[in-house]
Amino acid sequence: MATPNYSYEKRQRELAKKRKAEEKKQKKDRGPDDNGSSDIPAADGNAGSAGAGGNPTGAPPATPG
Repeated sequence: MATPNYSYEKRQRELAKKRKAEEKKQKKDRGPDDNGSSDIPAADGNAGSAGAGGNPTGAPPATPG
């Protein structure tokens, strides 16, 4: 049976702690009024996505015929 690698486990704990502290700092920097959403809210709630049809203009799709 292999022996546990305590150095690796300790390093992973340290990295997790560092990552958590960084997230906490970023959350603190954003301020209490920001809920973490995007900076530019979409007027139509579509957020400018192309959707399933791939039509970025927002116009209705053309019907063949």
